[in-house]
Amino acid sequence: MADLGAISLWIALALAAYSTIGSVAGKIRTSPALVESAQSAMYGAALALLVATFSLVIGFISRDFEIAYVAAHSDLAMPSQFTWVAFYAGNEGSLLFIAVTLAIMASLAVWRAPEKLRDALPYTTAVLMLTLTFFLAVTSVMANPFDKLPFTPADGEGINPLLTHFGMFFHPPALMAGLISITIPLAFATGSLLAGKSGDEWVDVGRVWGIISWVLLASGLLLGSWWAYTILGWGGFWFWDPVENAAFMPWLALTAFIHSIMVQKRRGMFRMWNIVLINVAFGLALYGMFMNRGGSVPSVHSFGASALGWIFLMFLAIGVIVPFAIFIWRYPLLKSARNLDSMLSREAAFLVNNLLFLAIAFVTLWGTVYPLISRLFNNEEITVSRPFYDQVNGPLMLALVFLMGVGPLIPWRKANLDSLRRSLLPPAIGGLATVAVLAALGLHKNYALIAFGLAAFVTSGILMEWYRGARSRHRSSGENYAAAFLHLIWANRPRYGGYIVHLSVVMVTLGIVGASFFSIQKDVVLNPGESVSISDYELVYLGSVETPKGNRTEFASTVQIFRGGDLLETIQTKRAFYPSFNMASTNAAIRSTPVEDLYIVPSENMPDGSVGFRILVNPLIWWMWVAGPVMVIGTVIALWPQTVPVPARAPSPGRVATRPTAA
Repeated sequence: MADLGAISLWIALALAAYSTIGSVAGKIRTSPALVESAQSAMYGAALALLVATFSLVIGFISRDFEIAYVAAHSDLAMPSQFTWVAFYAGNEGSLLFIAVTLAIMASLAVWRAPEKLRDALPYTTAVLMLTLTFFLAVTSVMANPFDKLPFTPADGEGINPLLTHFGMFFHPPALMAGLISITIPLAFATGSLLAGKSGDEWVDVGRVWGIISWVLLASGLLLGSWWAYTILGWGGFWFWDPVENAAFMPWLALTAFIHSIMVQKRRGMFRMWNIVLINVAFGLALYGMFMNRGGSVPSVHSFGASALGWIFLMFLAIGVIVPFAIFIWRYPLLKSARNLDSMLSREAAFLVNNLLFLAIAFVTLWGTVYPLISRLFNNEEITVSRPFYDQVNGPLMLALVFLMGVGPLIPWRKANLDSLRRSLLPPAIGGLATVAVLAALGLHKNYALIAFGLAAFVTSGILMEWYRGARSRHRSSGENYAAAFLHLIWANRPRYGGYIVHLSVVMVTLGIVGASFFSIQKDVVLNPGESVSISDYELVYLGSVETPKGNRTEFASTVQIFRGGDLLETIQTKRAFYPSFNMASTNAAIRSTPVEDLYIVPSENMPDGSVGFRILVNPLIWWMWVAGPVMVIGTVIALWPQTVPVPARAPSPGRVATRPTAA
């Protein structure tokens, strides 16, 4: 398997390099055969990488410790279900995952590219394959997952205990796939520029792949928050960690891009702006991969110190400079078909929305790189902590939520005061009424009141749009309201799928505000039989059971939860200690409801049987985890192809259609 994987990796590198050169040469020499050969090489590279991936997976399944990477990230005690997690647990495997993901996505994108992009497709293929060539060269030469050890050890070092979590099956691959898939809309945009196209030919493909990248990154970020919440044992979900930020920033730029490209698709505007946005998103994605592999900052998410940092930094510089150089070269071709008619229009709302997204991205970038800058110039590392991000980005995010409610309700081109009143007054009343009710109930935290009011404003606007649309279909077709609502969504999937995604953002807002402003925490040490009160709960610690399990020792602690004297639930928290890693992992016991989470996590098991517990009550955080599936559903609806009926062709004048007869 090691030999097969290594050979497949080198074959993929040769095919990707040939595809890069052949695509450009075929286009310049006007040789369709060479262009077709280069595309076939791209498909061949994807196939070779699938073979390499299969080889490494088989190596893990068979515990082939002759392979250095397998020995470093698995052992005989590792449960078989974590084979896939071990595959991308280190630099070598994650780079192979990125390469095979890019190869498959690039092949699908080029294969499904519309005919109108045929002239630009060789350049698009070249950009995709040049990126793939870089990753394959690094993987083959500097981080080969198929390198062998001089001897075969009896057992491996084992998988990182923090990775033995259900979320790890999806969180890292979703983030890695999301980051590298930004290459695809960038390649189509750059390919169109290189081909001298000045129109909107690439917009549909750019929008689809931009949304795919966006939902992958969003899913990865939410799953990462859930992983941190359930296993790291601190009770939070986001810490503005440098590597968290490195994935968050390209997501922000992509969010701006997929909103802005709708304006280009509908109104022929923002052509230059959209090229800038996808270039920025690609640059931030490369920065994210550099941060994850360069070892430049300490993080629970990163791969630690690595010799790959300088090579990724060089590629980051090239990936930023070259696309912008092509943009500047082709700048005269990118004049928009129309100008902005009014600042009171949906186009203007999207533009302000874009600027806010970029502002948040660059504030986050500054906070992330500041420790590196301080170390470079002052020989002293000064870190930027969570209060900086919360205080600066918090108001910007509230402004974004406001625009998320306003933008879809404003008409295109130009709005007048009467149309604004009709569109915005009902949701504004809903938001203000929410603020008034919460204030009357004793909520006096200003930021929280504003956030809840804006959440109600956005939700009211969406529900109003759905009601108006369903009522119109009910009156025109006689359908009942449920059928009218479903047909309404299906008839305009991009618009109403977007509304569902906006609802998921509201849910995330509720979870963040509830846990950030109203969380209650208590750290206690309890002996068996002792109890503690928090909020309106009473917790009774019954005892712990210590169980040796292979490479770890597990401690299971049982806790009863009472409210008002009634037993609500008996739950178990778990803590496992791994001597070989000198590391403990925890599994929090969480009683979750739409109102609040009761979160119990053990911090230490004492020799006398007592246990240290961290106990939190986190209001509304349940909505944050529900937002993920809602967001995916909305994205699938928005991306589902619209069926355009093809009209029947009328007979030519002077011809009569005849029915064939049997002889």
